[in-house]
Amino acid sequence: MARAATEGPRSGCAINAAVEALGDHWSFLVLRDMIFGDRRYFRELLAGSLEGIASNILSDRLKKLVAAGILTKEEVTRGQRARYSLTEAGIQTVPILFALGNWGLDWREGTPELRTRQELMRAEGPAFIAELMDELRVRHLGAPPVDPAGPGPLERLEAAYQEVARRERSA
Repeated sequence: MARAATEGPRSGCAINAAVEALGDHWSFLVLRDMIFGDRRYFRELLAGSLEGIASNILSDRLKKLVAAGILTKEEVTRGQRARYSLTEAGIQTVPILFALGNWGLDWREGTPELRTRQELMRAEGPAFIAELMDELRVRHLGAPPVDPAGPGPLERLEAAYQEVARRERSA
């Protein structure tokens, strides 16, 4: 029998508790797509999945992330699309994803256009991660916007991706 999401972790280990809440690789990829791809609806997450997540897996992971308090799901009437939002706990996964991405840059192969966002974040450092988290708080939690001195972090990540993708297409 599966453990209910409301039950406590299997042990008192903080790493175990985090892994149980965040789930498997699909959960991390859903969070990645919400954070860096600004995908907030089921269909956007399904259609935009580079790894080809199945609809039943996506549905299950969204339910688990909501139950774990990492996402919220907007209540809607029948026929409307439900929008998912990151909670503060979800926004706090950004440094985890950043660390995983840095490990991936160092130890795994990848395509230039899909590595470029991580390379930009690494080059910009902790201040960029903090700025990204602030932008996510505005988008997902309704925090007051911070007056940026230029393009925001999500815009800079997308511009870096588009530039490398353009170069790759013309090569």
